[in-house]
Amino acid sequence: MPIDATQPYDDNNIFAKILRGEIPSAKVYEDEWAYAFEDINPQAAIHTLVIPKGRYVSWDDFSQHASAEEIAGFIRAVGEVARAKGLVEPGYRLLANIGGHGHQEVPHLHVHVFGGHPLGPMLLRR
Repeated sequence: MPIDATQPYDDNNIFAKILRGEIPSAKVYEDEWAYAFEDINPQAAIHTLVIPKGRYVSWDDFSQHASAEEIAGFIRAVGEVARAKGLVEPGYRLLANIGGHGHQEVPHLHVHVFGGHPLGPMLLRR
């Protein structure tokens, strides 16, 4: 069920539980700012999630409240994951679903890293 990206942070969301080690995950990358793990329901040959370690619901929340160091660290982590997965060439897709119209399902900012084969157009053309 899509969430409201402006809602308060919920410490019981699944990604918060993963960060606390309460739910297992297949770790791909971790540093002081971010944690990356394999999606349990992959939508591509490679489907990795990257989440900031801070309590942020959405890009809007993150861009308003995170420190410059957190923002830079998170963006660098996304690049590290893409490189570690060998996706820089031939390419990959980043996706962040935000709010109800964006179909965000977990109220913790996260970026999907997709790759491993040609992905086709992102949206159907109308």
